Amino acid sequence: MKFGKGAFGTKSTAASGSRLSEGPGKTVLAKTLLGLLLVYLVLCVLVGWYWSRAPGITPLAPAVLSQSEAVEGAATVATVESLMSTLLNKPGGYLSNDVMPPGVWLDNMPHWEFGVLVQIRDITRAMRRDMARSQSQSAEDEDLARAEPLFHFDNKSWIMPATESEYSDGLKALNAYAGRLRTGDADFYARADNLGSWLGDVSTRLGSLSQGLSASVGQAPVTDGSRPREQTPWLEIDDVFYEARGSAWALVYLLRAVEVDFADIIAKKNAQASLQQIIRELEATQEPLWSPMVLNGGGFGLLANHSLVMANYLSRANAALIDLRRLMEQG
Repeated sequence: MKFGKGAFGTKSTAASGSRLSEGPGKTVLAKTLLGLLLVYLVLCVLVGWYWSRAPGITPLAPAVLSQSEAVEGAATVATVESLMSTLLNKPGGYLSNDVMPPGVWLDNMPHWEFGVLVQIRDITRAMRRDMARSQSQSAEDEDLARAEPLFHFDNKSWIMPATESEYSDGLKALNAYAGRLRTGDADFYARADNLGSWLGDVSTRLGSLSQGLSASVGQAPVTDGSRPREQTPWLEIDDVFYEARGSAWALVYLLRAVEVDFADIIAKKNAQASLQQIIRELEATQEPLWSPMVLNGGGFGLLANHSLVMANYLSRANAALIDLRRLMEQG
């Protein structure tokens, strides 16, 4: 019996010692994992901040633009190429379809990307539909016919196929058109009607963005039976703001290219002042945002309303754009 009790007591003491030795080990492991998690989160925040910095207004394709005088349309095509390349290769790459941190946590940059993408889609469609064709019955350019639908692929697809792969294929087709344009095997017609048609698309986009930005303060109900404009939800104000900022950023470059490729027709229509006014207003939308968030102050209160400031610039640009389009339509 004594032997039995002693054996039992020894076994119990050993089990208790084992639990005591395991306790501190688990605590150290938990602290280590928690520390690694905190380091990972801090790194994600820093990387996310860096990836969220939108490109500024700088010369986008200076080498090509300086050589574009000899080839009509080269400046516009080179600018579209550079816009899509920037979208795919900027810090962090293309973020709209990210499913892993920190990209999946970012909100402003994907909306900025979409604003740029819309302008790329519009100008590519205009080139395929009008600028690369001598008349409505002419055959469309085969490379532009491949590029344009690829740029309209779902901007949030992350696999099978990924958005980046489709846009890269579209960029290759656009590069092929640019190469053929430089060698004289492709056409680009810098006519007033072609420019006016694209300007109409731009005006529609700017008008829609201005309305979305103005909706940050809502609107009182009307009495004529029309549906009142709903106020933009507070959590979506920055989404509309950055989409507008991205669209304006892309338009600055596209209009600079138009100024080169359509120089003769712009001079003939005495439209230089209108075009310069549009570019100036759009450049003002790219001023640094010194607030850590998009503010939505009301009326003449203490806080700014960044959405209304952006809407003001876009509305002024759109007014000058309407004048420019009217000049293009005049005989």
